[in-house]
Amino acid sequence: MDASIQDQAASERLEAAAEEYHGIGPDAFKAAFRRHPGGVSVITADDGTGPVAMTLTSLASVSAEPPLLIFSLSDLSSATPTVRKAETFVAHLINADEIDIAKLAATHGIDRFGDPALWDRMPTGEPYYTGVANRLRCRTVDEIRAGASTVIVGLVLESTVLPETMAEPLAYQNRTWHRLDDGSSI
Repeated sequence: MDASIQDQAASERLEAAAEEYHGIGPDAFKAAFRRHPGGVSVITADDGTGPVAMTLTSLASVSAEPPLLIFSLSDLSSATPTVRKAETFVAHLINADEIDIAKLAATHGIDRFGDPALWDRMPTGEPYYTGVANRLRCRTVDEIRAGASTVIVGLVLESTVLPETMAEPLAYQNRTWHRLDDGSSI
């Protein structure tokens, strides 16, 4: 099926669902997900206009064979156009010891690549943060429009998993960073 036909069909399904919608407003929706913890990741990309970075909690694995992941990009993010135009990107899976990178990529109005000691480029050109032990270089294989966001499907091309990745995971819940350790297991 042609991509434009698929986009039109998806748009029509969304419009039909919206006509049936009698649910919660955006504030209630945000409040519900504020209580739902998410793992923290940072996406970096460069479409040729300069590197961008963004912190998100929507990254999820989809398939091991082939290795696919997904995440969503808000139309409100200044990094979204660059990530969408770039053919490849790097997904950084952030642990608690790497919180400074997550905060850097989440801070608006700063040069997230101003300190050359924090980042480098892969041999293939993608920008990445050198202090992150668990990284996945990916190629965008699909985009799905969903409301005021775009869902990106990425094929993992290569991974960098250093021994430090067994560090304590970082989660974000109720607008607060949380370290998951042995005491948090139930």
